[in-house]
Amino acid sequence: MATRDTLNRDILRLAVPALGALIAEPLFLIVDAALVGHLGIVPLAGLGIASAVLQTIVGLMVFLAYSTTPAVARRFGAGDPTRAVSVGVDGMWLALGLGSVLALGGFFATPGLVELFGAAPDVAEQARIYLGLSMWGLPAMLVVFAATGLLRGLQDTVTPLWIAGFGFAANALLNWLFIYGFGWGIAGSAAGTVVAQWAMVAAYVLVVGRLVRRHSASVRPQRDGVRGSARSGGWLFLRTVSLRVAFLATVGVATGLGTEELAGWQVIFTLFSTAAFALDALAIAAQALVGKGLGAGSTGEVQRVLRRTVAWGGWFGIIVGGMLAALSGVIGLVFTGDPAVAALIQPALLVLAVAQPICGIVFVLDGVLIGAGDAKYLAIVGVVNLVPFLPALLLVGLLHPEGAGGLAWLAVTFFGVYMLARLVTLGRRVRGTVWMTVGG
Repeated sequence: MATRDTLNRDILRLAVPALGALIAEPLFLIVDAALVGHLGIVPLAGLGIASAVLQTIVGLMVFLAYSTTPAVARRFGAGDPTRAVSVGVDGMWLALGLGSVLALGGFFATPGLVELFGAAPDVAEQARIYLGLSMWGLPAMLVVFAATGLLRGLQDTVTPLWIAGFGFAANALLNWLFIYGFGWGIAGSAAGTVVAQWAMVAAYVLVVGRLVRRHSASVRPQRDGVRGSARSGGWLFLRTVSLRVAFLATVGVATGLGTEELAGWQVIFTLFSTAAFALDALAIAAQALVGKGLGAGSTGEVQRVLRRTVAWGGWFGIIVGGMLAALSGVIGLVFTGDPAVAALIQPALLVLAVAQPICGIVFVLDGVLIGAGDAKYLAIVGVVNLVPFLPALLLVGLLHPEGAGGLAWLAVTFFGVYMLARLVTLGRRVRGTVWMTVGG
């Protein structure tokens, strides 16, 4: 039985490196938003639409990491590292196959996807350019998800941190070179990100190859293993669908408010994504530790992980919220250099800051239940959470508030109504023990 200090060290050992790795993905978006934002409001608004589509596709496939982590961790906790690595490799093959299909289909579907948002012609053109090129990075992103899940399940979050740092540095340098050095505009931003994503895949292939040799695991895709990965991720896929419905519906309402409001929401949501990934570091630690604990048959250890990570999630949210509040007046200037945009988004940023403790606890509870394999419940309550949120969002769209007030009400609806609903449904589940199933 781990002592409190030992458990704290285990959480920190997993969460701190995971924090850096998790931030890398939204940092890709922040770099894109900052560099594209200085091209003007129209390219930034186009990036907002393209990013919404890309995050939807990638977000729907995030089960590749979230199903791989507990599957690997359970086998690792049960003392079978060979099977643990093989399960992770199967997840990577599944990711490559799904990503290739999505990239090809998404490229040809790009014009139609952008058209769904009903944006102004100049905004739509920028969105089509960015989205069409970015589709070719989808297979890379999905393989990175699965490989990261494999390493997390083996209780290694340090290696993903190094690879993510390498990817972020390459992304920033290439984006600057392609956008301003070569004069490619928004197309340069997409191209730089795609190249960086495939470079990360190359790094993961080297790391996983060493693990395969060390544990005598199979590098070839196993039919049962790939099917098992797809089956276990099915409920998580449905859970993610409900999340993306909420995100996309919010972008749709923001689009209806106007081009400036849409550009402002892009900045706000980019920061929310960054804070979410930062707070999600504790959820990653919870996933790995809960999966390992259940694989070893230790429900008492799992309960201790739950209590500690929830407490940390609340305090972490307070810290992140305080930082956002303190910087709310200058964040808009960083992204666009326009004082009018900074004033437009500040009230909504303050709403985001206040909601961060709730977000921190929600992300941790989500990670605990994912680590326990309680994906069916997560899928069901994902739909339940939309019941109060969508009518509230529809009301904002019908009232059509403009300017800073409109963005603030949009933020209250998303960060208040929706995130609070998630807190209630997830909190209710962990009060019992039905979600804890032991075994490798």
